Amino acid sequence: MSRRRHSDENDGAQPHKRRRTSEPIEIEDRLESLICRVGEKSTSSLESNLEGLAGVLEADLPNYKNKILRILCAVARLLPEKLTVYTTLVGLLNARNYNFGGEFVEAMIRQLKETLKSNLYSEAVYLVRFLSDLVNCHVIAAPSMVAMFENFVSVTQEEDIPQVRSDWYVYAVLSCLPWVGKELYEKKDVEMDRLLNQIDGYLKRRQKTHVPMLQVWTAEKPHPQEEYLDCLWAQVQKLKKDRWQERHILRPYIAFDSVLCEALQHNLPPFTPPAHSDDAVYPMPHVVFRMFDYTDAPEGPVMPGSHSVERFVIEENLHCIIKSHWRERKTCAAQLLSYPGKNKIPLNYHIVEVIFGELFQLPSPPHIEVMYTALLIELCKLQPGSLPQVLAQATEMMYMRLDTMNTTSVDRFVSWFAHHLSNFQFRWSWDDWADCLTVDSEKPKPKFVKEVLEKCMRLSYHQRIVDIVPPSFSALIPAEPLFQYKYEDESNTSLPGLAMALTVTNAIKNRASNEEILAVLKEIPNPNQDDDDDEGDGFNPLKIDVFLQTLLHLAAKSFSHSFSALAKFHEVLKALTESDEGKLHILKVVYEAWKKHPQMIAVLVDKMIRTQIVDCAAVANWIFSSDMAHDFTRLYMWEILHSTIRKMNKHVQKIQKELEEAKDKLEKQQHKKQKDSGDEEDMEKNSDDEDGQLEEQIERLQEKVESAQSEQKNLFLVIFQRFIMLLTEHLVRCETGSVDINTSWYKNCIERLQQIFLMHHVTIQQYMGTLENLLFTAELDHHILAVYQQFCALQL
Repeated sequence: MSRRRHSDENDGAQPHKRRRTSEPIEIEDRLESLICRVGEKSTSSLESNLEGLAGVLEADLPNYKNKILRILCAVARLLPEKLTVYTTLVGLLNARNYNFGGEFVEAMIRQLKETLKSNLYSEAVYLVRFLSDLVNCHVIAAPSMVAMFENFVSVTQEEDIPQVRSDWYVYAVLSCLPWVGKELYEKKDVEMDRLLNQIDGYLKRRQKTHVPMLQVWTAEKPHPQEEYLDCLWAQVQKLKKDRWQERHILRPYIAFDSVLCEALQHNLPPFTPPAHSDDAVYPMPHVVFRMFDYTDAPEGPVMPGSHSVERFVIEENLHCIIKSHWRERKTCAAQLLSYPGKNKIPLNYHIVEVIFGELFQLPSPPHIEVMYTALLIELCKLQPGSLPQVLAQATEMMYMRLDTMNTTSVDRFVSWFAHHLSNFQFRWSWDDWADCLTVDSEKPKPKFVKEVLEKCMRLSYHQRIVDIVPPSFSALIPAEPLFQYKYEDESNTSLPGLAMALTVTNAIKNRASNEEILAVLKEIPNPNQDDDDDEGDGFNPLKIDVFLQTLLHLAAKSFSHSFSALAKFHEVLKALTESDEGKLHILKVVYEAWKKHPQMIAVLVDKMIRTQIVDCAAVANWIFSSDMAHDFTRLYMWEILHSTIRKMNKHVQKIQKELEEAKDKLEKQQHKKQKDSGDEEDMEKNSDDEDGQLEEQIERLQEKVESAQSEQKNLFLVIFQRFIMLLTEHLVRCETGSVDINTSWYKNCIERLQQIFLMHHVTIQQYMGTLENLLFTAELDHHILAVYQQFCALQL
């Protein structure tokens, strides 16, 4: 009996206890799921789903009000593509429970202030847009929304602020008008006209020096590449002219108009934009990417014009879907293809244009580049009958416009196209691009094809590339990636160092130590010194030639073999590269040996920087040296340089972080000491010792940070100085010979200079004063100075 009773107690009491604790959590999860999934595919209509959900939430408000508020505030910020669905839901809840509506508006304003304080400006735009759409749902009174917009636009009157601050507040207002313009104009037409006139005045006096630096194409035909605020302003102007009639936004609240118009409205509390502070990071301006118009999609629905507000709404929503789902490519592709209203627009064209717009966005794409490749592959799988054709058409268009395409965008086009081809058996109609075979190989088209095939080879192997490309393209096929061993021909006895190369080969094969190798190398005469010169420890290029050529030749089988070889003889390599000439020469030898295998050069240089055999400044000097002039415009060279700069930047950040942590630790210890000041003397002595050690560590780290920053500044000075020298030489040469300066080389070089500024803008801004005083002075040629001025204008 007792055993049975025991089991009864277990059966009865335990589950009951467990159910009581887990029930609220289950209900909260269910509420989150219901709210997040409303508006997705369903057998019922959206309206009936919203009405049902509003009923469920209303019933749960007494117990779960805070949770519901949190979820609704989160979806307003994080799921902007379903904006009108959620504003309708809030409208229905407000009609049923006026107090809840008021609390929600207050929570949104609090969240808006927090996002602005945290520099989350894209999320803040969504919150402002959400609040504005609540006017349509009779939750917020129109006059208070207009007052908020007036406060936003008043930022343009502030003094001593960067232009990007005013830009953001103007953009926030303009981007709401497709949703709420009609309603606000009906209620407050005089105030709205005044507001738009203020915006017009601001846009007319704005500086736009930065625009050329951010354009994907330099040509304005066939599609103008407009600055984002100018484009949006033109779209809003047209919308106003069309009496605010917009035909694309899904507006579920219209179906509930009879219910919503009875609801009491809330006034927004007065909202003052937070004052400008030096640590505010405003969004950078950008140029609207245009690639298609209605003539490119001849069949099916017509594509809205570039100045129609529908184009803005569609693109904005597609960007939002990518932003919400970019980590899950399958979900992201499915969400893009099930876009509401897809039957009224050529959706595939819009999707492809938006994806390439993000991929080519300058200075950098919103997400990692490989995501866009994966997303396009997924879209091709889901729509095999239509999307690959649009993608092929887009690729063809970009190829045709390569002459005016920005070099940074061309790099990304190369990487995307090669990666894409590798997923589709490298199939492409190469013969259609035969026009690239009849022009100079330095022109953009042959250069593009050559770089694509180079990247394809990295994702495959040499023979495969030879097999897939027509024989007529043989001049553009990369060389077979073989090692060029200088001392291969043993019969060439006149070659300096040949005998020593054989000795070094045998020594390495016999597993000689670093000391033994250094002893062998000591025997090599220095071609730079006379025989009677005793100082034999200086820079000896022949030593480096013999040792590194031999070592890399023996380790040429794979990346791993080469890495092991560098690690094993690290001591020898460090001894050979004590001087700056030694560092430069070692890079020269790596290039001579592996010139047919650019990827191997890139990974070896990377390894040598990591192991401190060479430094970052040496790599920069090597890339700009006359020895590398023939490869100066090759993509792999710039990949090496950007990788080098990133390594330098990471090194500085790492030491800065260590210094901050040590300072925090000391502060905490001192704070603790003050709290425990009444304790025993020996404890005090111990803590004094610890403080002393920490202070010493901080001093050391401070020195390391200063040294690293000095090295970083020097790296940028070297790079910009070499750019200025090369470009000045070219400009003088052209002027003397009365030749046009705009050669393929010049376009590539000046755009590479822009690329350095754009890709590393955060770091370079720290050294603007030095750059202006030493390099980018008023005497500099205006062609080069213009790039620096465009860069400065980005953050004005």
